[in-house]
Amino acid sequence: MKKQQFVVIGLGRFGSSVALELMALNYEVLGIDRNEEIVSDMSELLTYAVVADASDEEVLKSLGVRNFDCGIVAIGDDIQMSILATILLKELGVNYVVAKAISVLHGRALEKLGVDRIIYPERDMGIRVAHQLVTPNLLDYIELSQDHSIVEMKVPVCLNGKTLADINPRVRYGCSIVALHRLNNIIIAPTAMDQLQMDDIMVIIGSNENIARFENELMKED
Repeated sequence: MKKQQFVVIGLGRFGSSVALELMALNYEVLGIDRNEEIVSDMSELLTYAVVADASDEEVLKSLGVRNFDCGIVAIGDDIQMSILATILLKELGVNYVVAKAISVLHGRALEKLGVDRIIYPERDMGIRVAHQLVTPNLLDYIELSQDHSIVEMKVPVCLNGKTLADINPRVRYGCSIVALHRLNNIIIAPTAMDQLQMDDIMVIIGSNENIARFENELMKED
C-alpha cells in the first residue's frame, strides 16, 4: 500500500508541530515556508523541506503538490496568503485540505472555499483547558461538532470495580464509553461486563449536554 503523503504549508509553531508528528507516525511530509532559516532547521527532520512561495501556482505545480494526499495550510500571520494557498491546493486537486484559521471571519472564508477541515488551534486549546480546569478527572477534550465531543476521563473512585452494565451510561446519560485505556492496553468497544478499574481512562462520546451531565454526576459521587 502506498504510504500517505502530506504537504504542510507554513512551518511556524503549529505547522512544524503537525509536520513532525506526521513524520513520527511514519508518513512522508513536504514542508514549505518562505523563511530560509526555518526551512534549514526543518530540512533534516522532514522528508523534504523547501523555501517557496505557496501563493505561486507554478511553484506548487513544480513541487508536485497535486500528487499529495493531504494539504495542510498552517499559515497563521497572513490571511491573504493562507487563502491563496488554500485555493491553489483545491484547484490542483489535492484530495483533502486542512487549514488553520486565526479568526472566525478567516474560518468562514476558508469554509466557503470548500476546505475539508478548519482548525482553530488557540480556540480549541482554550476549550480543552477550560474543561480540564472544571473537571478534575478530565484528561482531554476533542470537539467533533458544535454539539458533540469526545472526552478522555480518568475512572473516579466511585466507579472503581463497577461494570459498564452497572453504570449504563447510554441509557442513564445518553453518552457511550467507546474505549478504555488500561496500562499499555486499549480495550475497543468494551462490553457491558467489562469492569472499570482505578487508573483506567474512559473514552466517552456523546452530545456536550449529556457528557456534562455524566461528568457532573461523577463529581457528586466522587
